[in-house]
Amino acid sequence: MVMVIPYVAAQSINDDGHLFSNLKFSANLAVTTDTTLTVPGISPRYKAIIKCEQAGVVWVANNAVAAAPAGASFASTTSELITEDNTLNREVKAGDVLHFFSTAANVEVSVVFYSLYAPN
Repeated sequence: MVMVIPYVAAQSINDDGHLFSNLKFSANLAVTTDTTLTVPGISPRYKAIIKCEQAGVVWVANNAVAAAPAGASFASTTSELITEDNTLNREVKAGDVLHFFSTAANVEVSVVFYSLYAPN
């Protein structure tokens, strides 16, 4: 049985003070390759703490293929860029598929899940 670590609302979103989770995943992204991670089904919802070693080269999307911008003008996109602090904190549901796309080679990414389910 896998025990999930709950996310407590009083925890800051900058990742300070979290307990160690046992739902940790990592990958070394290849350049311009769609790499996916399915959110575990142990809890219905999670906070996903997504980190990468290099800012501005990793795009992430939920339940859609991630992609870098195609041109100089604004266009609708499915993706979010992981920026300066190299961390993105988003709520996800069990079964969601996170897609990662890197514009650089060999970029390390980690995803840690914290359960939002509170059995009261």
